[in-house]
Amino acid sequence: MTPSFSPPAAGPDPFVIDVGDADFEAAVLERSLQVPVLLDCWAPWCGPCRSLTPVLEKLANAYGGAFVLAKLNTEEAPELAAALRLRSIPHVMLFKEGRVADQFSGALPEGQVRAFLDKHLQPQASPVEELREQAATAEPEVAEAMLMQALEIEPSHVETRLDLADRWIARGALDDAQALLDGVPDAARQDRHAALLARIDFARNRPPGDPVALAARVAANPKDFEARFALAALQAHAGDFDAAFDQLLDVVLRDKAEWREKARVQLVEWFNLCPDPAAVSRGRRYLGMYLN
Repeated sequence: MTPSFSPPAAGPDPFVIDVGDADFEAAVLERSLQVPVLLDCWAPWCGPCRSLTPVLEKLANAYGGAFVLAKLNTEEAPELAAALRLRSIPHVMLFKEGRVADQFSGALPEGQVRAFLDKHLQPQASPVEELREQAATAEPEVAEAMLMQALEIEPSHVETRLDLADRWIARGALDDAQALLDGVPDAARQDRHAALLARIDFARNRPPGDPVALAARVAANPKDFEARFALAALQAHAGDFDAAFDQLLDVVLRDKAEWREKARVQLVEWFNLCPDPAAVSRGRRYLGMYLN
């Protein structure tokens, strides 16, 4: 039984620091000899600063240490702000090798900030993406632990939430998967999110019927399409989509009228529910052959 999941709050950010008069030389100039430092010059009263700084913080994590974001509150360091010759804020400077390599003013959108960074930086895989990649080929229990660790690093990472929900659905931890999916913001809910919710709904509604008795009916009369549909539903609910696809493909092959179309529609619906890409690929291939 999987315990109810609630991702912890993010801890201190290793790629984002606050700087001021006392540590500017060490934290920005000297540190830029080892790694590029992006200096974000802002002030509490500055509205555009409040929209730009979260973008810079997000990118500092997304680039996984390719640069360090140093945030300078110009209200608390007026002499330093004057020395930097700031004319307006927000103003962003990229320091490399102890000097300014490039800069921009204003609250640019994320895409433009990425373009600015990519002129000077080679993005590195983030720790979250590395964990997701490793989890993809790991044993199930190890993979879940890796995905949990990734969510501890970045609780709002949508694809990690979906990866973990996918695995929990596969082993029947439906309530925990539902809670995980419910935590995805509405704006981030794309096709994969909807497909996982559909799998949960499907798994919670076991169709009626005795698979042994239904298999006997099919063996006695291969054109007992009602029995084939009922048996296929039980097989799909149990996770044996290959067998379920075979039942309905047999209907497509044997019937040329109403049952054939019903089987086609059901197959297309289950292709979107099946978590096994190989089974889906095989099912689609045979459906195309049988329909032509």
